[in-house]
Amino acid sequence: MSQPNLILEGKVAVISGAASPRGIGLATARMFAKYGAKVVILDLDEKASAEAAASIGPEHRGFGCNVADLDSCKSAAERAIAEFGKIDILINNAGITQPVKTQEIDPVSWERILDVNLRGVLYLSQAFLPQMKKQKAGSIVCMSSVSAQRGGGILGGPHYSAAKAGVLGLAKAMARELGPDNIRVNCVAPGLIQTDISAGKITEDKKAEIAASVPLCRLGFADDVAAAYLYLASDLSAYVTGHCLDVNGGMHIH
Repeated sequence: MSQPNLILEGKVAVISGAASPRGIGLATARMFAKYGAKVVILDLDEKASAEAAASIGPEHRGFGCNVADLDSCKSAAERAIAEFGKIDILINNAGITQPVKTQEIDPVSWERILDVNLRGVLYLSQAFLPQMKKQKAGSIVCMSSVSAQRGGGILGGPHYSAAKAGVLGLAKAMARELGPDNIRVNCVAPGLIQTDISAGKITEDKKAEIAASVPLCRLGFADDVAAAYLYLASDLSAYVTGHCLDVNGGMHIH
């Protein structure tokens, strides 16, 4: 069996929200490792992060990090840089959702959804940008959502749509600002992906109904999003910044 083209050989990649066994983050970590990267997994649970990293290989690391806390992000950045000496790629993948209507959004829920999905992108980027600026190179990829583009999705309430729309604006603004430092910033916008977040929340009949409405006639898998992250993280997209790559099977064509 032929070896994959190691397009991330020599690269160090940090991926937030990557300890969940069936999540997009860990699928991305595995794919990045397959293509040559050394990976740092960040998640709330230090032990789960370390175990997830170890499951990929001994050269990878996992650290605890609360992306909604700037000091926690800075601490994780210091540990990652101390371990590997540089950071080439940051995947702002961490996110949470809540399926409620507008009138059901209370202040605590608003803060929680905005904190993890939007504030977390800012804080983690702020923590790693000094090293990327020092290197005069870096690729940041942020998790948005089809929900931001079409005004709601299947599992996310209006506050989730607002947060993910904010991610799009933040990433585009950072791309414009950081281009002169040779730092690229892009987004992915997945449709309905079959992960732990959606597990048990949608019936099989509903899944079949949704799949039938998608031009590619299926729901997405974690590896579909991981492959999009791979493209935007690697030098294959060396002249791409400020872009949002849709990964939705044609659910939203615009």
